[in-house]
Amino acid sequence: MKGKKIDKFFLTTVILLVCLGTAMFVSASLGFLTRDEKTFYTVLFTQLVLGLGMGLIGMYFTFKIDYKFWRKYSLYLFLGSIAITALVFVPHLGWTHGGATRWIKLGPLGTFQPVELLKFGFIIYFAAWLSWAKNKVKDFKFSILPLVIMISIIGFVLLKQPDTKSLILIIITGLAMIFFANVPIKYIFGLVFGSIILFGILVFYTPYLQKRVSTFVDPSTDPQGSSYQIQQSLVAIGSGGIFGRGFGQSVQKFNYLPEPQGDSIFAVLGEELGFIGTFLTVLLYSFFALRGLRIANRSPDLFSRLLVCGIVILITAQSFMNIASITGVFPLTGVPLVFMSQGGTSLMIYLIALGVVLQISKYQRKSE
Repeated sequence: MKGKKIDKFFLTTVILLVCLGTAMFVSASLGFLTRDEKTFYTVLFTQLVLGLGMGLIGMYFTFKIDYKFWRKYSLYLFLGSIAITALVFVPHLGWTHGGATRWIKLGPLGTFQPVELLKFGFIIYFAAWLSWAKNKVKDFKFSILPLVIMISIIGFVLLKQPDTKSLILIIITGLAMIFFANVPIKYIFGLVFGSIILFGILVFYTPYLQKRVSTFVDPSTDPQGSSYQIQQSLVAIGSGGIFGRGFGQSVQKFNYLPEPQGDSIFAVLGEELGFIGTFLTVLLYSFFALRGLRIANRSPDLFSRLLVCGIVILITAQSFMNIASITGVFPLTGVPLVFMSQGGTSLMIYLIALGVVLQISKYQRKSE
């Protein structure tokens, strides 16, 4: 069972995504250089040194730690991540931007977004719970009910920020994990149906979500307001053509695209690298998902299988949600594109989580 060799195909895919993401982030951030040189270097430092640098160091350490460690301390990690996320509401510690309170101030080092840690903590604890209850998962009380309780606690914290997109990603990840744990499909369909109803109610009572849904239905509704980002994104992608304008040659990232180094970075990629570049990027994320799920399927026990599944599904769902929203296939969500968009905390935590996946990949069972 012990292969002792990591999955090189998966590692290569991660390296390619990180390299492409770093290159695109630097290119997309050039818009800052023309407006505010100080901001440009601050953004680069936060992303490349704190995000990428600390993430790679953390990835090395989690790769060296036996994956059973995470199961042993799963409850403490989950409760700790909730407590840290709640710190955003502490006066003079939490930081508000764009009407949302989602960050903790770290002085000269910038900010930390604790919801990224919460996502990881949720995956670890839910994987531990389902592996403990493996012979009882067909019982509603040991599968769906614990997930509903966890989602309710997490939802209370996140909707106060507000951070609907992270809650949606956690729900999607939880659903994938119970599917891999062989929970009866009727329970899963029931939970999906209930989630859709609750989301509809949330949209009905939340003005900013209503704007995003109306913009998705008719992008021409408010071209200078809520529809501006999607229209400029489509202009950028369309102007890239087949081969793109060339790396670093985007026009839209200068004073047109909102957050070109953030949520809109896929539009910059499409403008600079064209259809070929976007196609290969989607292909890379697809390879990442398929190889990651292969590792999950061949993992030595239920806990490691669910842990890998949760991490891979979370990253994949977030990435494709960003791509779909920027191309108008899905309502704008504001989720960053993993490995590419600005977000040092996100990059760091996801790299640390991938160290766990690579550690588990050493113990893959041979295919039958």
